[in-house]
Amino acid sequence: MDAYSAQTTVSGEMRGTRSSERRLAIIMIAPSVIALLVIGIYPLLFALNVSFRSYMLTRPRDLGTFLGLQNYGTVLNDPLFWGAMGRTATLFAAVIPTQLIFGIALALLLNATRWKGLAAVLRVALVLPFAMTPAVVGLIARLLYNRDFGFFNYLLSLVGAQPVNWLGDPTGAMIAVILTDIWQWTPFVALVMLSGLTLVPQDSIDSARLDASNWWQIFRYIQLPFLMPGITAVLILRTADILKLFDMPFILTRGGPGVSTELISLYVQRVGFRVFDMGIASAQAVLLLILCIILSRLYITFFYREVVVD
Repeated sequence: MDAYSAQTTVSGEMRGTRSSERRLAIIMIAPSVIALLVIGIYPLLFALNVSFRSYMLTRPRDLGTFLGLQNYGTVLNDPLFWGAMGRTATLFAAVIPTQLIFGIALALLLNATRWKGLAAVLRVALVLPFAMTPAVVGLIARLLYNRDFGFFNYLLSLVGAQPVNWLGDPTGAMIAVILTDIWQWTPFVALVMLSGLTLVPQDSIDSARLDASNWWQIFRYIQLPFLMPGITAVLILRTADILKLFDMPFILTRGGPGVSTELISLYVQRVGFRVFDMGIASAQAVLLLILCIILSRLYITFFYREVVVD
């Protein structure tokens, strides 16, 4: 009887301990969950609701008339929307392959260097560009591309060339946005690729070298499979970044000259906060979210591969 009572007491104490731990866990994660609901979930649901209504920012307390899919039809038939999507696609096609190529090259160089101290310093230096806020990057780029006292025109003057009005020419302005994005985010890609290279078994590389394999075969058949998860992550993150890229091009070019650098995020901002038509702007944002989800699913399907190490 005494043994049974003791066992019952121990079981009750264990249940009490588990209950206390559960309450403590709930208390600890509650602030994060509340913040997620307030900052993430509620705005998303609100935007989804507004996308079906004639909601104008000039009347914030009036949700407007329910329009069904009319806002989405208006967006899909808007040539300005597709023009902005085309410019965003141009940016995507220019920066993503370039960042992957240079990022992988930098990662291979850092991984192969024998000077570990230099490699550590370079890893820290690579963090600086993407650690800067996009607004600061836009301001720095605006100074570099300035027609009168910019650094790039100074370099041109050293060889006797005439100054270029980078930000006053449609092509030059888009090139400026592309180069600035490549400069800021290539180091991020390099660090992600470097983390993948650290997973490659050294024994496999040494065996390949003994078999007289060249560097391309070693990269293609041994190192690249370990980089595919990182490449997939980079594609997903950079696609989302480009679709919502606003600060840097807004500070650098204001979407100009004309609309030559007005990316889709700038166009959504113009519709929502200058035309004040939040219904149309919300429909555009929802469509971009759907596009991002579809592209992410495609990246995972076609690029993501897990490597099994024996």
